Amino acid sequence: MRKIILFFALCFFLACTKSEVNNTALKKNFKQPDAEYGINCWWWWLNGNVTKGAITKDLEAMKSKNFQGAMIFDAGGHNQRSNKDIPAGPLFGSEEWNKLFVFALDEAERLGLSIGFNIQSGWNLGGQSVTPEFAAKQLTYSEVKVSGNENIEQKLEQPKTQKDFYKDIVVLAFPIKEENKTAEVISNLDLKLGYHELGGSAPDTRFLLTNQSSFGRHLTQESTHVVKRDEIVNLTVNMDQQGNLSWKVPAGEWCIMRIGYTCTDAEVSTSSGDWQGNVLDYMSTKAFDFYWNDVVEPIFSAAGHHVGETLKYMETDSWECGGMNWTDNFIDDFKTYRGYELLNYLPVLGGYVIEDVNTSNAFLADFRKTIGDLVAYNHYARFAEYAHKYNMGVQPESAGPHAGPMDGIKNYGFSDIVMSEFWAPSPHRPKPENRFFLKQASSAAHIYGKKIVGAESFTTIGPHWNDELWHDQKSSFDHEICAGLNRVYLHTFTCSPQEMGLPGQEYFAGTHINPQVTWWDYSDAFFDYMSRVQSVIQDGDFVADVLYYYGDHVPNVFPFKYSDPAGCMPGFDYDVTDETIFLQLKTENGKIKVPGGVEYRVLVLPDHKVLSLAVLEKVQDLVENGATVIGPKPEKMISLQGGQEAQNKFTEIADKLWGETISDQGEKKYGQGTIAWGTGARNYLMSKDIAPDFDVLENSIVSDFDYIHYTIGANDVYFVSNQTDKKQKVNCNFRISGKQPELWDALSGEVRNAEAFSQNSGTTTVPLTLEPYQAIMVVFNQPISKNKQGTENSNFADYKVLQTLSGDWTVNFDPKLGAPASVNFPQLSDWTKSEDPGIKYYSGTAIYNKIFVFDAETQNNQSYFLELGSVKDVGIAEVSFNGEYKSIVWTAPFRVNITEELKKGENTLKIKVVNSWYNRVAGDELFPDKKQYTQTNIVLSHDFQGRPISDIPLESSGLLGPVVIKQAITEL
Repeated sequence: MRKIILFFALCFFLACTKSEVNNTALKKNFKQPDAEYGINCWWWWLNGNVTKGAITKDLEAMKSKNFQGAMIFDAGGHNQRSNKDIPAGPLFGSEEWNKLFVFALDEAERLGLSIGFNIQSGWNLGGQSVTPEFAAKQLTYSEVKVSGNENIEQKLEQPKTQKDFYKDIVVLAFPIKEENKTAEVISNLDLKLGYHELGGSAPDTRFLLTNQSSFGRHLTQESTHVVKRDEIVNLTVNMDQQGNLSWKVPAGEWCIMRIGYTCTDAEVSTSSGDWQGNVLDYMSTKAFDFYWNDVVEPIFSAAGHHVGETLKYMETDSWECGGMNWTDNFIDDFKTYRGYELLNYLPVLGGYVIEDVNTSNAFLADFRKTIGDLVAYNHYARFAEYAHKYNMGVQPESAGPHAGPMDGIKNYGFSDIVMSEFWAPSPHRPKPENRFFLKQASSAAHIYGKKIVGAESFTTIGPHWNDELWHDQKSSFDHEICAGLNRVYLHTFTCSPQEMGLPGQEYFAGTHINPQVTWWDYSDAFFDYMSRVQSVIQDGDFVADVLYYYGDHVPNVFPFKYSDPAGCMPGFDYDVTDETIFLQLKTENGKIKVPGGVEYRVLVLPDHKVLSLAVLEKVQDLVENGATVIGPKPEKMISLQGGQEAQNKFTEIADKLWGETISDQGEKKYGQGTIAWGTGARNYLMSKDIAPDFDVLENSIVSDFDYIHYTIGANDVYFVSNQTDKKQKVNCNFRISGKQPELWDALSGEVRNAEAFSQNSGTTTVPLTLEPYQAIMVVFNQPISKNKQGTENSNFADYKVLQTLSGDWTVNFDPKLGAPASVNFPQLSDWTKSEDPGIKYYSGTAIYNKIFVFDAETQNNQSYFLELGSVKDVGIAEVSFNGEYKSIVWTAPFRVNITEELKKGENTLKIKVVNSWYNRVAGDELFPDKKQYTQTNIVLSHDFQGRPISDIPLESSGLLGPVVIKQAITEL
């Protein structure tokens, strides 16, 4: 017995030791992250206008801020939305451009930075060498009505042709019978045929599976005819190369359709100089092969030994090229993927109903799904295949948010880094559902087993330099960390040669972050915050209770986390899966497991009651082996695969799983598992006495707080975010017990035990006080007794005001930027309210100086703090107190610990406050006849759409206060 006790004691000791080592290394890296965990950036080579000097300047600046690397992105866009032109540099891929590219790789190698590049200029992959043969294609047709019982010799009109490219597919004839006339037309036909993308914010496209026309785009015809497939005649061999048809027409009225394909009108977008031209055919391996050999191989040849070493990743931007719906081998590909011939369904092009509306819609669903398959396997998979031959990775934005003809998560399966995007607030995308898209990307990473979830970060259209970091950027970053982001790619970091002046050349969109911004020298704290967060979560294993299946329809792009179709928020988290991974799911110990290793308690089906037969068969297998599946009884497969036999089998399996007659809500055992319906995942799990993984006990507003949970070895890491602009005091409940909670603050790198906590029924409650948009990591690591309770009531101090620093301030400005060198402010005020235009339009750093008397005696056992109140417009300040540098503050309430420096009597305070370039650029623009202090292509006298405005509203700037001395008060 004694040996057994010693054995278990030894096991416990070894487990604790391993846990401590793991936790110690994690803490060390958290305080000072390795560059591996640093941020990256879209390094904008704007209009090719870069120089060696600018390249070195930028890369050294990145290195100084601990960047992980940069993604070279040659593009135009400098003059969009009524901004001005800039000089053109070397054309992307030219010999001169390649020399600059190789120089950048040489410098990055010297500095130890990782480099990637966008494999074209701009986006919508294509360019000047993409001939119509390799360009994106679409179906086109012409038709003619003829009367029967006679021989005809008729020239069939060539269908509408674009870019002087046309090829025939088939000539079909079918009878037009009055008794087959119908008023039930196919709705949204142009969308169902893949001629267009469907919006830029991951719209729900399931309406395409039905005959609803609520999307606002539908065929204008009021009636059409039903066509029977067995009455369609293929006349292709009856037409010669000139389009002349010879045919003996049977009795009756007939329609003859000449169907072919031509180029879409899509062009590359936002590209530099002469890099213009056709968009590539995304469904053709031949087209991608051509592009690779013509464009990428010469760049690799120039890059030499850097390929696969310093040069590590390749990018293409998000789909914004509209629709495409045909390629050279589409007929054979359709047969391969869907298992039946498509030619006799092609009269749907003209709005004809084949057999009936349901059959036509099912064909159209199969048609779009095939397009999605070809985009995935012939483009993105091909891209990865070529990259891997060179020890390179790919990170295309291959899954929206523009809903092109794609299955987003399927495309992500071929990415080495899963890339998405998110936006900071701007007039162009003001709502959360239009800004945040990370959930789909992180889900793909989790289910496929990929480490890095990246995003084009802080994109905007409208603001220029005047973003308020703590309010706009940090809140957006934290929001998307909770959705699974783990690496930021700044959008944008524009390269600007010295001769372009200050603030220099800039892209028309994005948050401007580069060495030209006024606050670059004070930016370390902002970058360090993001790196610290990334240093923890990049090595984490995601924890979720719910896996949601989002269907097999195309287009299929998942929206933001808060759409929550599984009904698991608040308190439970989820991943989303596509059909590819769904068919690989396993059941282990009653949980659903994906190839990436994550396990979930329940699987949730979509609510539109449509599944493929393959997915329904997999549901049966999973439940039979112990899985719990929540969802309504599926009614049908919207596909013609397998014919009526498949539909009969579908109905049979659905009846077995759910029963032939079911109530609105219920639960049914099947095999070793359970089918449930009429409830959301959260309600179901809680009905089984499964506590939320995270719960804010005093708050029921889902959007006020968010979280994400990872495990790293023995550590359970919760990132908890206050998503409001108000200070919040809350009790947070975590589904963890038997571990000591720690508080990790990524703003400072501080790690400390939570002294206030309570354990009860397998959960731990930790009281948190979170400032506006503050986030904290709550880490559970060190084993403790499940009966142990905290010794304090609060983990955060309250603060009482001891003194407000009123009266005058001496403020020093930089006279080189038009302001007086020194000014006395009788009280704190907004610079833009000044009568002095040099102050009113000032941009840059100002130093606030004040000598004040503190009357009270400081106590040795007390802590004292300085709070700055409001700091505008960027919201960055550097504080020195009694000659001691304290810190840079950039988040509300701009609080600095001055316990060691504060003394009774006279104290000296120096605060450096920096605002953005916005006001100075505005002043120069408003008064072009006066001395100009700035030089840029950006024009502020237009709104975000490029329309002129009558005035340029200035941004409040400076230290606005109130500046106060506070004492920390510990709650008893």
